[in-house]
Amino acid sequence: MDVDAYLDRIGVDRTASLHDMHRAHQETVPFENLSIHLGEPISLSPDDLFDKIVRRRRGGFCYELNGLFALLLEALGHKVVRAGARVYRTPESLGPPFDHLALLADAGDGQEPWIADVGFGRHSAYPLRLGEPSGQFLVAAAPDGDLDVFRDGVPQYRLETRPRSLEDFGPTCWWQSTSPDSHFTRGPVCSRLDGDGRISISGRTLIRTKGETRTETTLDTDESLVAAYREHFGIDIDLDNGGHDALLLR
Repeated sequence: MDVDAYLDRIGVDRTASLHDMHRAHQETVPFENLSIHLGEPISLSPDDLFDKIVRRRRGGFCYELNGLFALLLEALGHKVVRAGARVYRTPESLGPPFDHLALLADAGDGQEPWIADVGFGRHSAYPLRLGEPSGQFLVAAAPDGDLDVFRDGVPQYRLETRPRSLEDFGPTCWWQSTSPDSHFTRGPVCSRLDGDGRISISGRTLIRTKGETRTETTLDTDESLVAAYREHFGIDIDLDNGGHDALLLR
């Protein structure tokens, strides 16, 4: 992997800390499911992930984003565990195993690892220290040695701590990208960290959030939707290759 090209993609250099890379990644590489709706195959091979996210300057969802970020961290000397997680559907109900991929990564300080997660959409801008509250986030022990991640007191996902390979997530990645029961197949979404808030496109709506403030702008023409993807995410939608139907451009 071309480490310097990846670092250039997220706008940092080799001296960047885990914390700095984590935030920079979320500011520059969007969480998006556009491949599902454009009929593009989703591959978890390292070469394909690098080509999509770095060379083609796209984003992806958790398996893609955290899958490639793990390789970057390892190339820079960090120890990384790829960990499966079950996402909370409600505060009392958990999704299936491998529902999400997150990372346990050391920061090079010889201390406990951090939860690094650049693929959970609206989430922590920085890694989370195990067992310590971090602003609005809390990591707490769960049964069987697992960890629960809370945001504003609401459980987000339950994380295993045993190492997994990226290939272990292949079947669930396929289900998430093909099943009508997956929320990823229900409509296109693209989102990234933007300063103290987020900027997102959901369907034909441009959404800006900052703190408790949320503004929505309807992108009511094909041209305005395509321009918004290009301006805010650097993504060019090919209207001649299924883009109209896939991204609700008609």
